[in-house]
Amino acid sequence: MNDILPIILSILAALVVIGGLIPVLVKTRKNIRQYPETRDANDPVARQGGGTLLEDAPVVPAERQAPAGVDLEDLETVDVPDDVAGLETIPVETPLPVAGRLTRLRERLVRSNNILGKGLLALLSSDKIDENVWDEVEETLLLADLGTEPTTQLVDALRERVKVLGTRTPEQVKALLREELIKLVDPTMDRSLQTQRHGDKPAIVLVVGVNGVGKTTTVGKLARVLVAEDKDVLLGAADTFRAAAAEQLATWGQRVGVPTVKSDVDGADPASVAYEAVKAGIDQEVDVVMIDTAGRLQNKTGLMDELGKVKRVIEKLAEVDEVLLVLDATTGQNGLNQARVFAEVVNISGIVLTKLDGTAKGGIVVAIQKTLGVPVKLIGLGEGADDLAPFDAEGFVDALLN
Repeated sequence: MNDILPIILSILAALVVIGGLIPVLVKTRKNIRQYPETRDANDPVARQGGGTLLEDAPVVPAERQAPAGVDLEDLETVDVPDDVAGLETIPVETPLPVAGRLTRLRERLVRSNNILGKGLLALLSSDKIDENVWDEVEETLLLADLGTEPTTQLVDALRERVKVLGTRTPEQVKALLREELIKLVDPTMDRSLQTQRHGDKPAIVLVVGVNGVGKTTTVGKLARVLVAEDKDVLLGAADTFRAAAAEQLATWGQRVGVPTVKSDVDGADPASVAYEAVKAGIDQEVDVVMIDTAGRLQNKTGLMDELGKVKRVIEKLAEVDEVLLVLDATTGQNGLNQARVFAEVVNISGIVLTKLDGTAKGGIVVAIQKTLGVPVKLIGLGEGADDLAPFDAEGFVDALLN
């Protein structure tokens, strides 16, 4: 009997140790989803779009394959929700057609108190145009945030053409201004959005900009534009440093039936969330994946490191087709400074100009394009969900002059 007792005690001790290890092993199994290299590549992991918030979104089993070149240092563990039970269901809306938005946006711009077109029309319709008038024309253009170089270019062109015209009817002045302003806004720039699938990969749109310019809202509104064009869209909430940014984006997605990949951990690695979003977009064969990013500008080095890492990790899976910079039109010169910083960090392909209805300074469109050499592709003229539309150079100038 004395010989059996130690054996029994040893067995009981072993069972206690094993019982304590089981929760640890389960937790580890849950968290290694971000590190494909640390587990068997043939071990399938059921995933829910990295935290898709739509209650009716499909759970897609997927075998995660580690892309070449992605190291453990590049991706941190991102905890994602195990289920979506109990989340509020938001009714799915039908976005307005893009054509209707353009008309409405032009009407709002016409009603706005812009000083660019109306001020120039008044000055150039004067009975006598002397140096004092030209000084006022130049001042008007600078106040409208047109910028020094474009202002000089426009004044020189107007001087020459007014001299040639001689007599000037209001119709002649308006036609003259229209032609010269359209040249400055430059209708030859390619303002199309690259949102077409290529091969077996979705189009990837990376959205950048400082906090406070309406970046997350713009991503949600752009999702509505794409849904109105019958595209399948998936959102990635990689702005993990601003409180409630992911929930805000997910709400926008729910309103148009678009899933959102997010982390439930504050301050999670943005690159990991972006990676999960792109992987989910490839698995679910969507047309477009849009990634919302953090917009901290405390120091350029930190911004460069973060955005560079996000872009690098995404490109292990798919090419980034668009990098859209969101700017607040009311910030004037400060917006231009922001634009310069982001242009040094990432290769910007287009500008989204928000709150254009809140400023009389329509010249910011020209100044930004001249500064960065990239086109304004989208503009926002209101707070409504469908108040975002493709930018049209001639339509913009016509709205300024009416």
